[in-house]
Amino acid sequence: VEAALRTGRQEEAVRHVRAMQDADVAALSPRFALAAQASAALCTPEDAEAVRLFEKALDIPGADRWPFDLARVQLFLGERLRRMRATEKAREPLGVALATFERLGAWPWADRAGKELRAAGANTRRARQERTHALTPQEMEIAQLAASGLTNKQIAERLFLSHRTVGAHLYQIFPKLGITSRAMLRDALESGAASDI
Repeated sequence: VEAALRTGRQEEAVRHVRAMQDADVAALSPRFALAAQASAALCTPEDAEAVRLFEKALDIPGADRWPFDLARVQLFLGERLRRMRATEKAREPLGVALATFERLGAWPWADRAGKELRAAGANTRRARQERTHALTPQEMEIAQLAASGLTNKQIAERLFLSHRTVGAHLYQIFPKLGITSRAMLRDALESGAASDI
């Protein structure tokens, strides 16, 4: 449903919601009930009704057994509230979603929640600082050298490691910083360092 909505296929999203309702998917488990209710809220054009449906989804007994799914619903609610210009009210679900995504290591989702939270006027620098502090000293050194433009081979020569070991460290570093490419390293490290000031 979310994918259909994000790609401009509103009618297809509504058909998916109707199919879930017709099949009574919500009766299968709290997780399916959470997904069905959140999907209906996503498709609802009327803001107040959408917020009511999101809140109803968050109140489903047993839904807390699926923290990632629950955090996604909190993110959706926060996004909707922010678009309604209820920024202060949006901060709570966005903050909870961000904390859950970070705890789970779901960095792309944490980045999305962090951007929404910043757009709602909250400061998320502490989370970035915690991410950079999650790096070991060797990982931090490798990350800084890679951010400066050195290749894995050059870093390996400097630190007396194999280039494969450097690559393995970078493979561990990217998810810790919530990034997906070498080009994002400098910004991730600078935002973490800026919070130390």
